[in-house]
Amino acid sequence: MLLQALACGATVENAARKAGVCERTVYRRLADPAFCRQLRELRTDMVQRTAGMLTGAGLGSVKTLVDLQNDVAVSAGVRRRSARDVLEMGLKFRETAELEQRLAAVEARLAGTAPTAEERGTDAGAAREDRASA
Repeated sequence: MLLQALACGATVENAARKAGVCERTVYRRLADPAFCRQLRELRTDMVQRTAGMLTGAGLGSVKTLVDLQNDVAVSAGVRRRSARDVLEMGLKFRETAELEQRLAAVEARLAGTAPTAEERGTDAGAAREDRASA
């Protein structure tokens, strides 16, 4: 209960109350490296699950925006904002996907397991052109 409360952002005072312990116990636990590691792991897990849920809901959200954008019965302002939102989110999603690919390539190089241009589905010339145009 204490880990859960702290992972969700409770103050030491509130976490102690929720867990039924005194604040001194919470501070003592927070000084324990193993406890802090568990807390970090729980927070990381919560963030990953939240991101997964948001990703899953994303397709429905985009469909709603596209439907609003195309619905002539909806006011022009709503359609315009929907179109802008779709464009903005599309660009952000694309940028994020590209950054993830680039980071994975850098990590693979550092680990000595970088994929070849053929494995990446590109040729060396195209890769040089991509870097030159960036």
